[in-house]
Amino acid sequence: MNAKSAISKEIFAPHDERMLGAVQVKRRTKKKIPFLATGGQGEYLTYICLSVICFSICSVTNKKPAQASITKVKQFEGSTSFVRRTQWMLEQLRQVNGIDPNRDSPEFDLLFENAFDQWVANTASEKCTFFQVLHHTCQRYLTDKKPEFINCQSKIMGGNSILHSAADSVTSAVQKASQALNERGERLGRAEEKTEELKNSAQQFAETAHKVRFQ
Repeated sequence: MNAKSAISKEIFAPHDERMLGAVQVKRRTKKKIPFLATGGQGEYLTYICLSVICFSICSVTNKKPAQASITKVKQFEGSTSFVRRTQWMLEQLRQVNGIDPNRDSPEFDLLFENAFDQWVANTASEKCTFFQVLHHTCQRYLTDKKPEFINCQSKIMGGNSILHSAADSVTSAVQKASQALNERGERLGRAEEKTEELKNSAQQFAETAHKVRFQ
């Protein structure tokens, strides 16, 4: 089981949350630590995770309201488990900065109502995938106060999005299946017509033979 699958199972599943995406990151700038802070837990890996939780069905709208959030998860050196750290509601996200819209770059910034973090993803493609899922989730679950996406490549905002590609693949598969069923139906139809023709021919032959016999 890879790290992201483990995070989903260990951190989110027990709370009926569904993890939509995650990106492994490290800080671009070192975080200031108070002079008196001691007893650190050593090195760790950091993941920024996007999740959603659905509540009970509303009797008025007959829909399940959903609440999306962004959570910082850490895995400390020497441990196989993960620890949930800071969590923000998606509504608190104000700006997503892709840093450079002209090239694949692993750097990005996230600006919340009460926090600002500068990150470097493990890879540029991992960042791109996370941004695509994040943008899609904001469009789906936020009715107003959507965060601003700046300095992002066009494929993140749409166009060649993996979400659109997946949708196209599903649509293509449905069309192929429908075409196969239609072709099968046509073949069955032709077979039925052939059977009917043979039946009529047999009946005519029997009637002819009957007449010949009595003549």
